[in-house]
Amino acid sequence: MNKKILGIGNAIVDVLAKVDEKFLKERNLIKGSMKLINKSEFEDLKKNIKIEKIVAGGSVANTMAGIAHLQGNPSFIGKINSDNFGDMYRESLKSINVKFAYIEKKEDLSTGASIILITPDSERTMCTYLGISSYLSDKDINEDNIINHELIFLEGYLWDKGISEKMFKHVINIAKKNKVKIAMSLSDVFCVTRHKQDFNELLKNDLDILIGNENEINELSNKKNLLDSINQLKELDKLIVITRSQNGSVALKNNEIINCDSVKVTKILDLTGAGDLFAAGFLKEYLDKSEIKKCLITGSILASKIIQKIGARL
Repeated sequence: MNKKILGIGNAIVDVLAKVDEKFLKERNLIKGSMKLINKSEFEDLKKNIKIEKIVAGGSVANTMAGIAHLQGNPSFIGKINSDNFGDMYRESLKSINVKFAYIEKKEDLSTGASIILITPDSERTMCTYLGISSYLSDKDINEDNIINHELIFLEGYLWDKGISEKMFKHVINIAKKNKVKIAMSLSDVFCVTRHKQDFNELLKNDLDILIGNENEINELSNKKNLLDSINQLKELDKLIVITRSQNGSVALKNNEIINCDSVKVTKILDLTGAGDLFAAGFLKEYLDKSEIKKCLITGSILASKIIQKIGARL
């Protein structure tokens, strides 16, 4: 039987569009960043783009989709409204064999959505309206959602003071009580800057696995280079996975440093989901009790495949 994994994250509908550099400049958007916007900004932006594709997204949901692609056994919990985007979201996950364990209700806020602007150099710039997704609370998740899983995977994006923090702690307590392992992604460098102290506490006290890219890891460790970060982090005796784009990836485990080369790609189409799909490959192999090197290799293979197509689905 496939080992079960539960992802908990923002349920965001991805709206993909191609734009030029000028489009970003006119709107003061920093290329490659993720900016939170309100509902009216979202509607305004939507009017000015040509939509290529709409798909159920959100970082952890993308990872669960990748695990389903590898014939794993993933479930996902994220908060949606019973509106048009919400229905689309649920169906989009069901169609790829990701169990959607959240029971939606009529909400005041609409289902979250992210407009992903892809420039000719394949870089993606995200404008995200979180909607109801950021109101996922401890009331939405119970022990039955968690106990039968081998691992739960949380995203840094979810962490904010107030209800999200309470939900995170609620989930962690249930997982620890039931000996379910806990993994987390750092999500985004600005996210790490905002919650650095909390993330360090989580890593020290609660997490079994942490996944982040080089910039996020350096930010978390307050270091300028990766070697210094690694030296600091390896004292923690956790499994820490660091992605480095074309420079491959590194895992720290029990004081051991495991390196892996990236998979060379001739033509990059869209970098959306590279980190999410790397996590999918890594965690699926980890659940299958593979060697860490094999976990890194499968992560790299999946990341290389996803950047050769538009969107975050294989």
